[in-house]
Amino acid sequence: MSKPALYYATLSPPSRAVLLTAKAIGLELELRPINLLKGEHLTPEFVKMNPQHTIPTLIDGDVNITDSHAICAYLVGKYGGAAHESLYPKDLVQRANVDARLHLDSGHLFARLRFLYEPVLYNGSTDCSIDKIAYVQKCYEILEGYLADQTYLCGNNLTIADFCCVATVTSGNDVALIDEFKFPKVNAWLKKMAELPYYKDTNEEGAEELKALFKAKLAENRSK
Repeated sequence: MSKPALYYATLSPPSRAVLLTAKAIGLELELRPINLLKGEHLTPEFVKMNPQHTIPTLIDGDVNITDSHAICAYLVGKYGGAAHESLYPKDLVQRANVDARLHLDSGHLFARLRFLYEPVLYNGSTDCSIDKIAYVQKCYEILEGYLADQTYLCGNNLTIADFCCVATVTSGNDVALIDEFKFPKVNAWLKKMAELPYYKDTNEEGAEELKALFKAKLAENRSK
Protein backbone atom coordinates (compact mmCIF):
# COMPACT_ATOMS: atom_id res chain seq x y z
CA MET A 1 0.00 0.00 0.00
CA SER A 2 1.36 3.43 -0.92
CA LYS A 3 2.18 5.90 1.81
CA PRO A 4 -0.01 8.97 2.38
CA ALA A 5 1.50 11.95 0.55
CA LEU A 6 1.92 15.25 2.37
CA TYR A 7 2.45 18.53 0.55
CA TYR A 8 4.22 20.65 3.12
CA ALA A 9 6.93 23.17 4.01
CA THR A 10 9.09 23.14 7.11
CA LEU A 11 8.52 26.90 7.38
CA SER A 12 4.81 26.23 7.84
CA PRO A 13 3.63 25.74 11.45
CA PRO A 14 0.56 23.75 10.33
CA SER A 15 2.79 21.46 8.27
CA ARG A 16 4.98 20.83 11.29
CA ALA A 17 1.93 19.98 13.40
CA VAL A 18 1.08 17.21 10.95
CA LEU A 19 4.68 16.00 10.93
CA LEU A 20 4.68 15.86 14.74
CA THR A 21 1.47 13.82 14.65
CA ALA A 22 2.89 11.38 12.11
CA LYS A 23 6.04 10.94 14.19
CA ALA A 24 4.00 10.35 17.35
CA ILE A 25 2.08 7.46 15.77
CA GLY A 26 5.06 6.07 13.86
CA LEU A 27 3.59 6.79 10.43
CA GLU A 28 5.90 7.31 7.46
CA LEU A 29 4.64 9.87 4.94
CA GLU A 30 5.66 10.55 1.38
CA LEU A 31 6.87 14.12 1.75
CA ARG A 32 6.34 16.50 -1.15
CA PRO A 33 7.88 19.90 -0.35
CA ILE A 34 6.23 23.10 -1.54
CA ASN A 35 8.14 26.40 -1.74
CA LEU A 36 5.70 29.07 -0.62
CA LEU A 37 8.05 31.97 -1.35
CA LYS A 38 8.28 30.83 -4.97
CA GLY A 39 4.50 30.50 -5.20
CA GLU A 40 4.45 26.77 -5.83
CA HIS A 41 1.14 26.58 -3.96
CA LEU A 42 -0.42 28.87 -6.59
CA THR A 43 0.21 26.71 -9.64
CA PRO A 44 -2.90 25.55 -11.55
CA GLU A 45 -2.12 21.94 -10.63
CA PHE A 46 -1.96 22.67 -6.92
CA VAL A 47 -5.01 24.94 -6.89
CA LYS A 48 -7.01 22.22 -8.66
CA MET A 49 -6.01 19.81 -5.89
CA ASN A 50 -6.62 22.36 -3.14
CA PRO A 51 -8.72 25.42 -4.08
CA GLN A 52 -7.61 27.09 -0.84
CA HIS A 53 -4.01 26.78 -2.13
CA THR A 54 -2.79 26.11 1.40
CA ILE A 55 -0.39 23.67 2.96
CA PRO A 56 -0.35 21.12 4.38
CA THR A 57 -2.46 19.07 2.00
CA LEU A 58 -2.75 15.31 2.44
CA ILE A 59 -3.46 12.82 -0.33
CA ASP A 60 -4.21 9.30 0.90
CA GLY A 61 -5.46 7.23 -2.01
CA ASP A 62 -8.69 8.91 -3.07
CA VAL A 63 -8.81 11.00 0.11
CA ASN A 64 -7.83 14.68 -0.11
CA ILE A 65 -7.67 16.68 3.14
CA THR A 66 -6.67 20.34 3.14
CA ASP A 67 -6.54 21.52 6.77
CA SER A 68 -3.79 20.64 9.22
CA HIS A 69 -6.14 20.07 12.16
CA ALA A 70 -8.35 17.78 10.10
CA ILE A 71 -5.27 15.96 8.79
CA CYS A 72 -3.95 15.34 12.30
CA ALA A 73 -7.30 13.94 13.42
CA TYR A 74 -7.58 11.78 10.32
CA LEU A 75 -4.10 10.31 10.69
CA VAL A 76 -4.64 9.36 14.33
CA GLY A 77 -8.04 7.89 13.56
CA LYS A 78 -6.89 5.83 10.58
CA TYR A 79 -3.31 4.94 11.47
CA GLY A 80 -2.87 5.55 15.20
CA GLY A 81 -4.55 2.45 16.58
CA ALA A 82 -5.50 1.86 20.19
CA ALA A 83 -1.99 2.64 21.41
CA HIS A 84 -2.30 6.26 20.27
CA GLU A 85 -6.01 6.87 20.77
CA SER A 86 -5.33 9.40 23.54
CA LEU A 87 -3.90 11.79 20.95
CA TYR A 88 -7.45 12.28 19.64
CA PRO A 89 -9.80 10.49 22.06
CA LYS A 90 -12.98 8.77 20.96
CA ASP A 91 -14.75 9.85 24.15
CA LEU A 92 -17.05 12.67 23.06
CA VAL A 93 -16.26 15.05 25.91
CA GLN A 94 -12.52 14.55 25.66
CA ARG A 95 -12.63 14.92 21.87
CA ALA A 96 -14.70 18.10 22.18
CA ASN A 97 -12.00 19.58 24.41
CA VAL A 98 -9.31 18.72 21.87
CA ASP A 99 -11.45 20.19 19.08
CA ALA A 100 -11.86 23.38 21.10
CA ARG A 101 -8.08 23.80 21.41
CA LEU A 102 -7.69 23.09 17.69
CA HIS A 103 -10.10 25.93 17.01
CA LEU A 104 -8.12 28.09 19.42
CA ASP A 105 -5.09 27.50 17.24
CA SER A 106 -6.80 28.12 13.91
CA GLY A 107 -8.98 31.03 15.07
CA HIS A 108 -6.59 32.83 17.39
CA LEU A 109 -3.00 31.61 17.69
CA PHE A 110 -2.20 30.96 14.04
CA ALA A 111 -4.53 33.69 12.75
CA ARG A 112 -2.73 36.32 14.82
CA LEU A 113 0.74 35.03 13.92
CA ARG A 114 -0.23 35.14 10.25
CA PHE A 115 -1.53 38.70 10.68
CA LEU A 116 1.94 39.65 11.95
CA TYR A 117 4.09 37.60 9.58
CA GLU A 118 2.35 37.45 6.21
CA PRO A 119 2.56 41.14 5.20
CA VAL A 120 6.29 41.19 5.99
CA LEU A 121 7.11 37.91 4.26
CA TYR A 122 5.04 38.41 1.11
CA ASN A 123 4.03 42.06 0.71
CA GLY A 124 7.13 44.06 1.66
CA SER A 125 5.58 45.44 4.85
CA THR A 126 7.70 47.07 7.55
CA ASP A 127 5.00 46.81 10.20
CA CYS A 128 6.02 44.87 13.29
CA SER A 129 4.16 47.12 15.68
CA ILE A 130 3.75 46.72 19.41
CA ASP A 131 0.00 46.36 18.85
CA LYS A 132 0.43 43.38 16.52
CA ILE A 133 2.87 41.74 18.91
CA ALA A 134 0.57 42.33 21.88
CA TYR A 135 -2.30 40.81 19.90
CA VAL A 136 -0.31 37.57 19.64
CA GLN A 137 0.74 37.71 23.29
CA LYS A 138 -2.88 37.91 24.47
CA CYS A 139 -3.19 34.29 23.38
CA TYR A 140 -0.56 33.30 25.94
CA GLU A 141 -2.99 34.33 28.68
CA ILE A 142 -5.51 31.83 27.31
CA LEU A 143 -2.90 29.05 27.16
CA GLU A 144 -1.76 29.86 30.70
CA GLY A 145 -5.33 29.41 31.91
CA TYR A 146 -5.74 26.03 30.25
CA LEU A 147 -2.39 24.86 31.62
CA ALA A 148 -3.02 26.08 35.17
CA ASP A 149 -3.69 22.64 36.67
CA GLN A 150 -2.56 20.24 33.96
CA THR A 151 0.51 19.25 31.97
CA TYR A 152 -0.97 19.59 28.49
CA LEU A 153 -3.67 21.71 26.89
CA CYS A 154 -6.42 19.10 27.31
CA GLY A 155 -5.35 17.40 30.52
CA ASN A 156 -2.41 15.25 31.49
CA ASN A 157 -2.24 13.37 28.19
CA LEU A 158 -0.56 14.66 25.05
CA THR A 159 -2.99 15.36 22.18
CA ILE A 160 -2.89 16.68 18.64
CA ALA A 161 -3.96 20.04 20.08
CA ASP A 162 -0.55 20.29 21.72
CA PHE A 163 1.16 19.58 18.39
CA CYS A 164 -0.86 22.21 16.54
CA CYS A 165 -0.49 24.90 19.19
CA VAL A 166 3.20 24.33 19.92
CA ALA A 167 4.07 24.54 16.22
CA THR A 168 2.43 27.97 16.10
CA VAL A 169 3.71 29.35 19.41
CA THR A 170 7.33 28.38 18.76
CA SER A 171 7.19 30.04 15.35
CA GLY A 172 6.67 33.49 16.83
CA ASN A 173 8.11 33.52 20.32
CA ASP A 174 11.26 35.41 19.30
CA VAL A 175 9.08 38.34 18.24
CA ALA A 176 6.07 37.94 20.52
CA LEU A 177 8.13 37.09 23.60
CA ILE A 178 6.74 34.85 26.34
CA ASP A 179 7.36 36.41 29.75
CA GLU A 180 8.64 33.58 31.97
CA PHE A 181 7.24 35.23 35.11
CA LYS A 182 3.84 36.07 33.65
CA PHE A 183 3.44 32.76 31.81
CA PRO A 184 5.30 30.08 33.80
CA LYS A 185 2.88 27.31 32.77
CA VAL A 186 3.29 28.10 29.08
CA ASN A 187 7.05 27.99 29.44
CA ALA A 188 6.87 24.69 31.33
CA TRP A 189 4.63 23.27 28.59
CA LEU A 190 7.09 24.35 25.90
CA LYS A 191 9.93 22.65 27.76
CA LYS A 192 7.85 19.49 28.15
CA MET A 193 7.07 19.42 24.45
CA ALA A 194 10.74 19.94 23.60
CA GLU A 195 11.54 16.70 25.46
CA LEU A 196 9.76 14.62 22.82
CA PRO A 197 12.42 12.58 20.98
CA TYR A 198 11.23 13.71 17.55
CA TYR A 199 10.60 17.36 18.47
CA LYS A 200 13.90 18.97 17.47
CA ASP A 201 14.07 17.60 13.94
CA THR A 202 10.34 17.84 13.32
CA ASN A 203 9.44 21.24 14.80
CA GLU A 204 12.31 23.20 16.33
CA GLU A 205 14.47 23.49 13.23
CA GLY A 206 11.60 24.67 11.03
CA ALA A 207 10.40 27.14 13.65
CA GLU A 208 13.87 28.65 13.98
CA GLU A 209 14.12 28.87 10.19
CA LEU A 210 10.82 30.76 9.97
CA LYS A 211 11.75 33.21 12.73
CA ALA A 212 15.11 33.91 11.10
CA LEU A 213 13.42 34.46 7.73
CA PHE A 214 10.90 36.88 9.26
CA LYS A 215 13.65 38.96 10.86
CA ALA A 216 15.68 39.00 7.66
CA LYS A 217 12.70 40.03 5.53
CA LEU A 218 11.71 42.74 8.01
CA ALA A 219 15.25 44.18 7.91
CA GLU A 220 15.30 43.95 4.12
CA ASN A 221 11.95 45.71 3.80
CA ARG A 222 12.99 48.49 6.18
CA SER A 223 16.23 49.08 4.28
CA LYS A 224 14.42 49.96 1.06
